[in-house]
Amino acid sequence: MRIIGIETSCDETGIAIYDSEQGLLGHALHSQIALHAEYGGVVPELASRDHVRKIVPLLKEVMAQTGVNQAEIDGIAYTEGPGLVGALLVGAAVGRSIAWAWGVPHVGVHHMEGHLLAPMLEDNPPEFPFIALLVSGGHCMLVRVNGVGEYTILGDTLDDAVGEAFDKTAKLLGLGYPGGPAIEAMAKKGLAGRFKFPRPMVNRPGLDFSFSGLKTFSLNTWQQLIEAPSDDREQDKADVAHAFQTAVVDTLRVKCQRAIRETGVKRLVLAGGVSANIALREAMAELVEKEKAELFYPRMEFCTDNGAMIAYAGYRRLAAMAKNSDQEVEAGFNAKPRWSLETLTAP
Repeated sequence: MRIIGIETSCDETGIAIYDSEQGLLGHALHSQIALHAEYGGVVPELASRDHVRKIVPLLKEVMAQTGVNQAEIDGIAYTEGPGLVGALLVGAAVGRSIAWAWGVPHVGVHHMEGHLLAPMLEDNPPEFPFIALLVSGGHCMLVRVNGVGEYTILGDTLDDAVGEAFDKTAKLLGLGYPGGPAIEAMAKKGLAGRFKFPRPMVNRPGLDFSFSGLKTFSLNTWQQLIEAPSDDREQDKADVAHAFQTAVVDTLRVKCQRAIRETGVKRLVLAGGVSANIALREAMAELVEKEKAELFYPRMEFCTDNGAMIAYAGYRRLAAMAKNSDQEVEAGFNAKPRWSLETLTAP
């Protein structure tokens, strides 16, 4: 079974082709970072227009790259939500139109399910069940994954997502966009111990997150610094970046350790764009060694939004639909800017 995956939930246009026997055949990704950088964040209308420009050329590129023709495609998967409604509509409309024109089934994929299943594209995929730390620009949650479509949210963010906190802290330090890589690069030059940032919500029960206070603490710390004389303002930035990143990583580590101990599940998956952070990966590697657990994450290129994860998640659902041949296939398509992961069911 060969599936085309289309990802257009935010600021990256991703196309991929997944084969149930051969695995990932090919993929292409267009990032809009340069387009949105001058605004310090994603501009929804610009994102939608850029998806319109890039989606068909990328599809042609992947088809040529893989040598797969129209007759060899068995289904189309596209991101249905959550995300920016305009961006979602581009991928959904194109995906549904191709499916109709080619006479193949289609399925709308939950963006977070794609991230949760992205490690399945690797040579050593995790077995079910596992605990997933899903950290990105719009999400920060701990999820128990018992199988495809079997998700229980153990903890969620009460305010800012961790990626959003990285972006806002980077902006106040004048480090540019996106904030995650910028903070990570600057933090490498920082001195440990100069500043002590809080670890939000680690001293209370539960697995929920909150990063708005940490962001405010960064702002107050930086304002105090710039109001005082300094011999090296760049070092000041580096020290704040280091303290901020360390606080975030420590907070995530504490919550993951708590989740492992409370559930007894000894497999931990890192997913989402922030999972590419090396300091976070190193901290989680130390954690799983201490807890006698296992750690899994997708390769760097599949941490951020991509078509490959949508193609794989779509394959799992379309394969189940094929077995249930009496299942009715909807003629239309939807875009769901808000969509709870827990509303999904097993295929």
